[in-house]
Amino acid sequence: MIYTTLISTEDLAQNLSNPNFAIFDVRFSLDDESWGAQAFKENHIPGAVHADLAKDLSGEIIPGVTGRRPFPTVESFSKTLSNWGITPDTQVVCYDAESGLMAASRLWLMFRWLGHEKVAVLDGGLKVWMNENRELSQLVRELVPTVFSPSVREELFANVQEVDAVRKSIDHCVFDSRGAEGYHGGGKYYDPVRGHIAGAGLADRAEITDLNGLFKSKEELKQRFKSLIGDVKPENTIFYCGSGVTAAQNVLAMKHAGFTDTKMYIGSWSEWITDPNREISL
Repeated sequence: MIYTTLISTEDLAQNLSNPNFAIFDVRFSLDDESWGAQAFKENHIPGAVHADLAKDLSGEIIPGVTGRRPFPTVESFSKTLSNWGITPDTQVVCYDAESGLMAASRLWLMFRWLGHEKVAVLDGGLKVWMNENRELSQLVRELVPTVFSPSVREELFANVQEVDAVRKSIDHCVFDSRGAEGYHGGGKYYDPVRGHIAGAGLADRAEITDLNGLFKSKEELKQRFKSLIGDVKPENTIFYCGSGVTAAQNVLAMKHAGFTDTKMYIGSWSEWITDPNREISL
């Protein structure tokens, strides 16, 4: 079986010894960027490899131009996937501390960016895995490098010019994936300017999971996103967040619900505000 959106803890547990599975621990904290690596050393799902948001999943930050988490170059990330031993037969699984709310969904999207479709996020993340008293390990998997050949899918993304052009169009939707508080300029911010992109709606990514941290059913997700986008085509729907990380969970949720591919604005709010002429709202 091939997993392309989510994988359950039960299905992953049954495949821990499967040589075609590659598991990535993508735990990360915005408040302490060294936390994920330390947490991985203390324990992780057997066979997992640590993937660092800042070091492995992000490229060069250009002050005043890029957001806080730009993508690496195609060449750089292809080399990373080669070093990780990814082949066309590899079933990739990404997990966060819980729910995929941080960087696991970003890594899922990045694999798809380079044309690797056999990638899924662990539903519920490590929290659900541990709550079910499943196996943990401190051993680090030894990687066997390969040569990964990318097939780049730029259609999965919108740049700042496209966002600016369509943010008020009736034929497009641009959604802020943060919570209502952040959308309206409240709460904790990692950027110097508060608010949201003028014309953008609100699609809080936390609304796609249930009280147990699991993704809601496909039907529930379908109804939620249908109520948000109306008659707008999924491919004309763009999600962003603070720095281009957590919005990927909305992209994942729509794909899991059965919609065609939507887009993500990787630069997100942290890039939008680098130009004071770009319109913002509270």
